[in-house]
Amino acid sequence: MSETLTDVVTYEVVDGIAWLTIDRPEARNALSKAVRDGLWEGTHRFVADDSAAVLVLTGAGDKAFCAGGDLKEMAETSLEIPPPDFLPQFGRNVEVPKPTIAAVNGVAYAGGFLLAQQCDLVVAAEHARFAVTEVKVGRGSPWAAPLSWLVPPRVALEILLTGDPLDAARAREVGLVNQVVPGGELRARTQELARRIAANAPLSVRAAKRTAYLSAECTRAEAYDRAEEIWAPVYRSEDAQEGPAAFRDKRTPVWKGR
Repeated sequence: MSETLTDVVTYEVVDGIAWLTIDRPEARNALSKAVRDGLWEGTHRFVADDSAAVLVLTGAGDKAFCAGGDLKEMAETSLEIPPPDFLPQFGRNVEVPKPTIAAVNGVAYAGGFLLAQQCDLVVAAEHARFAVTEVKVGRGSPWAAPLSWLVPPRVALEILLTGDPLDAARAREVGLVNQVVPGGELRARTQELARRIAANAPLSVRAAKRTAYLSAECTRAEAYDRAEEIWAPVYRSEDAQEGPAAFRDKRTPVWKGR
């Protein structure tokens, strides 16, 4: 069932996968206040939603995932430095322990690039484009600090210094995107990827996500130590016994998340 969070953002759970959609295609899904409020509400909804194992963030239509900030609104409000809670940045100003996927259905520029960057995985339509355009409009992109961890530093520098877009194929080539698919297959292919994740043991999935980010913030030795702490309760869980038992009995595991 689809639920309207604001006039321009919807939340829908399909087979355990939550779809958070910016529905403002006439404005290229730009980040107006109503969009930002809806994204915050949808993020909190997903974190608390036991029926949803994976979040997919996308935009309505086939032109834009999100073209970034609403420049008209910024001009009218004379926005200078966006406040810390300007919009949800997964892993920075809001913790989202479950996996997230950006389904990029068109341009992902500026704040739209931010939203895709902060998701754990990215599936892009063939016609998608990615750019950090702030240098072209005199704005800033402090949120791009993790970019040189996601892609090679020289690629990150080119993206940030030129403001020029990358097409989907190039974005996949440099590691910014996991899959590139035909536009008409974007939803189905993203749903299928999310289902494969959701079928796994939930405690293991959450611990795997935390482990993957350790190298961005710790030395190698510290990462190993913290990973041991992260995984200890997983090893001790009921699900850790259920997995081998299901393999032995030649049946599908029944995960309890505990």
